[in-house]
Amino acid sequence: MNAAIRQYLVITGNYWAFTLTDGALRMLVVLHFHQLGYSPLEIALLFIFYEFFGVVTNLVGGYLGARMGLNRTMNIGLFLQIVALAMLAVPAAMLTVPWVMAAQALSGIAKDLNKMSAKSGIKLLVPDEQQGTLYKWVAILTGSKNTLKGVGFFLGGVLLMAAGFKGAVIVMAVALGLVWLASLFLLKQELGKSKAKPKFTDILSKSRAINVLSAARMFLFGARDVWFVVALPVYLHTVFGWDHWKVGGFMASWIIGYGFIQTIAPRITGNMEGKKPAVLWAAFLALIPAAIASGLMVGWSPQVVIVGGLLLFGVLFAINSSLHSYLIVSYARGDGVSLDVGFYYMSNAAGRLLGTILSGWVYQVYGLEACLWISAGLVAMAALLSIMLPERRQVVA
Repeated sequence: MNAAIRQYLVITGNYWAFTLTDGALRMLVVLHFHQLGYSPLEIALLFIFYEFFGVVTNLVGGYLGARMGLNRTMNIGLFLQIVALAMLAVPAAMLTVPWVMAAQALSGIAKDLNKMSAKSGIKLLVPDEQQGTLYKWVAILTGSKNTLKGVGFFLGGVLLMAAGFKGAVIVMAVALGLVWLASLFLLKQELGKSKAKPKFTDILSKSRAINVLSAARMFLFGARDVWFVVALPVYLHTVFGWDHWKVGGFMASWIIGYGFIQTIAPRITGNMEGKKPAVLWAAFLALIPAAIASGLMVGWSPQVVIVGGLLLFGVLFAINSSLHSYLIVSYARGDGVSLDVGFYYMSNAAGRLLGTILSGWVYQVYGLEACLWISAGLVAMAALLSIMLPERRQVVA
């Protein structure tokens, strides 16, 4: 096993462990505070700082990664997640909205430091001429991460029922602490550290390709989270009457399937030829939420339309997401890669922030159908922006 593969496995294992706790914590907070009687909009507001600080972290984190090295930013992310979990392991009386929002803010910083470091690190392990290998490695990292995030959703529901909210976060904090200690010793020193010290003004991308792709990514992830974050789990619980096991199980299955499709996206899309796949797959995706909303409006079975439609949405969304994840790593510069990747994932976080706010507010005021129509519009914007992406050479495996 060569050094590059060893580092790839360390980065991936680190990312996997973090993702399990991230998915479980998201489901724990949604279900626990829904049990306490919080409205959908109030639950969404608990995640506002999580998403907002994700925007800030990706922007500044890329700069820090280039200055300090990606090994340090990745390990800092792990440590901050442990602190965030510990903040929630307090007596129930202390779990006020400001306290939970603060813990979520810290978790958002941790998540995006970890993700930016992992995605940037892959770029440095694959020679530039091996674009096919790069696409496959990014797809495996991204897809496996999302599969485990789905497992985390299910884990969150199980831990909530088995150990309660406090017990669940303590278990996760201890497990992640062990991973953090291992990562301190196994991750290569100076990974991703720029040879030329970047200026703080370099955090804003000067690349047209990265700016366009970042804008498309923002609309793409806003389109997912406008129904996924709050609207769907609350709808499944209140309208379908599903218990926490069923809600957690469905959300977990959706993410697991989505992650699996991401890992095999290179087989589905074939060779990359610039903007064409990004435009076409986004256009296909925009049709799905519009079709689901139309089916609900004409009175078709909600269970069939929503469950079946959102599973199809997950397949197409996974392909779009995997294409974007490959393109940003491919477009990014070699020296100071974390600056470009950080800027891109800043837009990703901005899309999640937009979707989270809309998910709680639109669902509470107008219902799930409105969330789905907005989702269709946001994906359409991503497709239109993708038309402006530059062409790329055909991938060589």
